[in-house]
Amino acid sequence: MPSLPFTPLAVAVLIVSSAPAQTAASEAARALARLVPSGEALSYSIEWRLTHAGNARLSWAAGNTSGWQANLSLQSAGLVSRLYKIDTEYSSVLNDRLCVTSTLLKANEGSRRRETRATFDGERMRATLVDHDLVKNIVVSREIDILPCEHDVIGALYQLRAMNLEPGQSAQIPVSDGKKAALVRVEAQERESVKTASGAYKTIRYEAFLFNGVLYRRQARVFVWLSDDQRRLPVQVRVRMPFYIGTVTLQLQKQGKP
Repeated sequence: MPSLPFTPLAVAVLIVSSAPAQTAASEAARALARLVPSGEALSYSIEWRLTHAGNARLSWAAGNTSGWQANLSLQSAGLVSRLYKIDTEYSSVLNDRLCVTSTLLKANEGSRRRETRATFDGERMRATLVDHDLVKNIVVSREIDILPCEHDVIGALYQLRAMNLEPGQSAQIPVSDGKKAALVRVEAQERESVKTASGAYKTIRYEAFLFNGVLYRRQARVFVWLSDDQRRLPVQVRVRMPFYIGTVTLQLQKQGKP
């Protein structure tokens, strides 16, 4: 994902034990089909240094044949947009077990224009990434080893929603962005109340250990608040980075259909 201050929305990563990863993924996929049978669209407001920094929209829908299609859009706003305009689109295709098969990132950040595609072959246990700098017209490709069932960060978020990790519990899941693959740990920490423009929620706070050299090199801590009910809505995401960057908070504004 791009290295902008609030891209870590996509950071919401969950986790299942790696040994039975494919079985756990299948169980989570069945639970997810009951949770959001017709898909959904979630809109977020992004705050950075106590100002409105942008907006994000996450949509999730059943695929044309089987599996799932996820889309994430990020746009800067206000002062942030004047300083460093961002208009980024990310999409991923997952199979019926939430294993990622392909991703596409179209990143427009300031003067940068990039298009990054990744494909994941579980049978060959290889991922191929092609990164195209549209400004300099430079194309770089690479391959990495992966497990038979990897998850991108959005698929991981939805799998977390399908799980029932209680405070004090933790788990792991294989996650890859096409550049690197890692087993990421998530901890269920505390029950907390969260109020957003979409309402007041009783939630469970999770911490996903995705940064600090695990999957991404950036120093950061990522927290995700899921509603403590059958919907398991991601109502808030917070990314705490070094003081010179600050904290970014995404809060749910509204929900609807994709």
